[in-house]
Amino acid sequence: MAKRLVLVAGNIGSGKTSLTERIGERLGWRTAYESVADNPYLSDFYADMKKWSFHLQVFFLGHRAEQHLELWNDPRSAIIDRSIYEDAYIFARALNHMGNLSELDYRSYRRVFDLVVRGLPPPSLLVYLKAPVPMLMERIRRRARNMETGISEDYLALLDSFYEEWIGSFDLCPVLTLRSDDLDFVHRAHHLETVVQRIQEKLAGKEEMVLD
Repeated sequence: MAKRLVLVAGNIGSGKTSLTERIGERLGWRTAYESVADNPYLSDFYADMKKWSFHLQVFFLGHRAEQHLELWNDPRSAIIDRSIYEDAYIFARALNHMGNLSELDYRSYRRVFDLVVRGLPPPSLLVYLKAPVPMLMERIRRRARNMETGISEDYLALLDSFYEEWIGSFDLCPVLTLRSDDLDFVHRAHHLETVVQRIQEKLAGKEEMVLD
């Protein structure tokens, strides 16, 4: 198969990291993940979101643009956990909606974002993972990450609404939508094989299928 760059998008707890890991292992692709351990703004952001939202979003913008370009320029196929596009259309928008990112900062960020992504090569495929909000909350509770303790169902529902709007207008590459609430690609090998098959079919130009 020719070189591919696949992005995995979806709400918090939808299974992006698990899917990225397993697709990378199964197909021998490079993998890349969200910068958390080496992010210099995260702890300050969670302590004071209004003060640090703009800084955090700019850091993520630079990090994801570098990641996108690095993996695009690598001759090996690659899959990335979360896309650069979600930063603007989902998370920065949510911060602005909730009053943690001022309108002025939001507009400034979007101007830079638009300039950056205009110069990025389009991905080969966007895999969009969906799951009901109550299931997302249960997964978040089970993994018990300290930084996620303040996540509420209302916040996840807000993100979910933004995801649906964004996916509805996303046209940079084909989109494969998967219902991750009925898929256990971590523990069931045949579920992973089904996902691999759907990804390969979509990359080959076959019609999109929603797994449910």
